[in-house]
Amino acid sequence: MKSTRKVWATAVALGVLAASGATVAAATPSAPRSSHGASEDEQLQKLYKDALAEGGRLVVYAGGDKPGQADYLKNAFIKQFPKMKVDTVVDFSKNHDARLDNQIAEHKVVADVVHLQTLDDFPRWKKEGALEQYRPVGWNKVYDKIKDKDGYYTGLFFIGFANVTATTLGDDAPVEAEDFLKPELKNKLVFTYPNDDDAVLYYFKQLTDKYGFDYLNKLLAQNPKFVRGTADASALVGKDGYVANFGSSGSSSGLSKTSIPEKSPWVAWPQTGAILKDAPHKAAAKLYMSWILSKQYQEKSYGWSSRTDVATPAGRKGIFDYANMNRLGLGKFMSDRAALDRYKARINLYVGDVKGANPADPEGKLGLYPVDQSGTQG
Repeated sequence: MKSTRKVWATAVALGVLAASGATVAAATPSAPRSSHGASEDEQLQKLYKDALAEGGRLVVYAGGDKPGQADYLKNAFIKQFPKMKVDTVVDFSKNHDARLDNQIAEHKVVADVVHLQTLDDFPRWKKEGALEQYRPVGWNKVYDKIKDKDGYYTGLFFIGFANVTATTLGDDAPVEAEDFLKPELKNKLVFTYPNDDDAVLYYFKQLTDKYGFDYLNKLLAQNPKFVRGTADASALVGKDGYVANFGSSGSSSGLSKTSIPEKSPWVAWPQTGAILKDAPHKAAAKLYMSWILSKQYQEKSYGWSSRTDVATPAGRKGIFDYANMNRLGLGKFMSDRAALDRYKARINLYVGDVKGANPADPEGKLGLYPVDQSGTQG
């Protein structure tokens, strides 16, 4: 799956995406923790000094499907804290969580911070004692519904998957699920394998729940192309005869635009982050988590904020205000692994086995203990 919000920047510019701004009834902030009267910036500067005293090193595992996909976060972090040395390792969340399980079991944790799509991992890791308890700067402003009440993990930002359509289609671009069944779109659709990405799988699950498997049969009759990774699916829209996709977050190519269905289900979720209890660089990890949740960063970032005090962009609904999108639904779907696996196996019968190399690690270099995208082992 793709964790990048750089892509969402294009979508926001096109007036497609909504950002933060849930109603008070939807999520009430926690009671603020004591900061001894220090501003967020003052707290960050103190954490920066602590991180430098520790050595100024940080390793982040980020869910995604393209190398460099989370560099927008790393670059913004280093711009504010230039003496830090940071490596962000991008891979499918389902690969990172297995990698982390192995590191934890072998008592050889090399990652400091993780932010992943596999939302069901965080309660489990908390129960297993694998996470550091830490309430970052800005914690009291994060929506209660997307953070652990005891401070072991929190949603850092929202990611959404909706429609990506070629700009050449103009007003004829599909928006609702049924629009993708139009005869003129046959042989022109491209999707991410739903049996390879749980967020895409959840998108298909909502469609088959609402419209039945007959909808899936009709969609497959359109002869769509399936690829690995939402980034590649989005990037193909507007090229090689492919004009439409749903279940991804868009491309910055300029050949496509994004849209949100008004009636059909779509998907958004809080990409969740935590510090590993055995993280080698805890001070740096605390700085990173606090920086990414700071109001200063959240106001400059794209997509929906995880904070209650960051305004929604003009013309967009708040994240909790879309009737056809359950922003907590992906977490619930992923928490029942037995049901998820049954649905995935059924979908596999329709779309076939996943084919192709891992686009996040096409040469298989990352291995068990990567501390950078080149596969250097920690």
